[in-house]
Amino acid sequence: MKDCFIIGSRGSKLALWQAEWVRERLNQLHPLKQISIEVIKTSGDVMKDAPLAVIGGKGVFTKELEEALLTKRIDLAVHSLKDLPTILPEGLTIAAITEREDARDALVLREESAIEQPSIKHLPENCVVGTSSPRRLSQLKHLRPDLAIKELRGNVDTRLRKLDAGEYDAIILASAGLRRLGLAHRITASIEIEEMLPAVGQGALAVETRRDDEETVSILSLLDDSQTRAACTAERALLRALGGGCLLPIAAHAVVQDHHLRLEGLVAEISGESIIRDSLEGAASDAERLGSELAQHLRERGAESLLRAITI
Repeated sequence: MKDCFIIGSRGSKLALWQAEWVRERLNQLHPLKQISIEVIKTSGDVMKDAPLAVIGGKGVFTKELEEALLTKRIDLAVHSLKDLPTILPEGLTIAAITEREDARDALVLREESAIEQPSIKHLPENCVVGTSSPRRLSQLKHLRPDLAIKELRGNVDTRLRKLDAGEYDAIILASAGLRRLGLAHRITASIEIEEMLPAVGQGALAVETRRDDEETVSILSLLDDSQTRAACTAERALLRALGGGCLLPIAAHAVVQDHHLRLEGLVAEISGESIIRDSLEGAASDAERLGSELAQHLRERGAESLLRAITI
């Protein structure tokens, strides 16, 4: 049996919080094992200010961690599931998807903001809103075409600092990241799923390892949350079937209750002028099929032409 594990993580505060959380859980399961964290810089970390469209969105926050797994530099890698491409490198597997945090997006205003009813609907006309996500951008433009959307990159602290310095009137962040960092007080308003559909896998952590490392796979499986895995399996199947990643305005969110799964999916134009949204329900055990089937429904309603127009 192994007497130690090495966890690979990005170096941001949020990534290290996530890696530390996994380490604590593993220590509870195997208190005699030595578990360390190794920080690995990814392409997305090195080029912090470049738009994702420039550096290539697919795997920019995960590729180097996966290479470290394949070369056996580390034993497992902890990711925000929404950053992890839907097709993994040969030989790797997601051994655990942990219980999901709040999957919603959050509207964050400067603390001195005087908006009486803080929400996207009540933001002042021409308000400058920061986001780097095509998914958020398209839905924001659909809801409020009068808003001024401005590119926003960097870790959570950097984004909040830019907001507080007056570079933006408001920013959109993932609620989960703020809550995990003890910054829930900065959430001015949670954006409900009906108003803005989240990213695929948002709020869930993925623990990735080598498929042939049976001992590690077995131990990590104890961290797996079956309901979150089913929900995220459906979401990722939809994204995979649509051929999308974080550079395309695709969103999905699934909820599992009493072995029943309800999946919502969305494809949009960057301009926000056209949004196609649909849902599908079925058994949680059919999560993969439901995701693929809903993707086909979206294509039949015109998603194919929207995606083709963006990728040309």
